[in-house]
Formats: sequence, C-alpha cells, structure tokens
Amino acid sequence: MVDKPQSGELFGVPYNFERPSLGRMLSAYWRPDEGMLVEKPFGIGYTLNLSNWRSWIVLAVAGALFYQQQSGEEDEPASDDEPVEVIVD
Repeated sequence: MVDKPQSGELFGVPYNFERPSLGRMLSAYWRPDEGMLVEKPFGIGYTLNLSNWRSWIVLAVAGALFYQQQSGEEDEPASDDEPVEVIVD
C-alpha cells in the first residue's frame, strides 16, 4: 500500500492531518514573525495568528456582532401571526 502524505498543499490550501501535540498547537496560534493568517495545526486551511493585532480586532468585531445578535433576540416582542391589511391607492 502507498502511504498518503499527512501534510501538504492542495490547490494552494494547506492541510495537516498529523496527530496534534500540545506544543505544535500552541506554537501554531502564536507566531510573531508571521502575518494575520497562519496554517492550521490540524485540519484544512488557515487560522488567526494571535500575536498579530489585526487578529484581535477580528475577534472583537465577531464577539460584538455575536453579542448584538444574542441580545437582539431577547428584546424582540412576540410577533402575532395575524394577517395585516395593506391598502394601496
């Protein structure tokens, strides 16, 4: 049998299916010398580099949008399912 590669690149997208270790997981998310996106330590694609300040802005915006969505669902009044009459002249 031919062994399939555990890591590499397919159509420009990196993949890594090697067994993850704690050290590799921690070092993958904190790379001061890299950009905002880095290769995932396990799986397909990219993830945020938490040593880059832009990543923290992305996380803050995503958290604010999630908070706004959750608080908006609680404030909505119960909608009546009765039909509404609309008059057009």
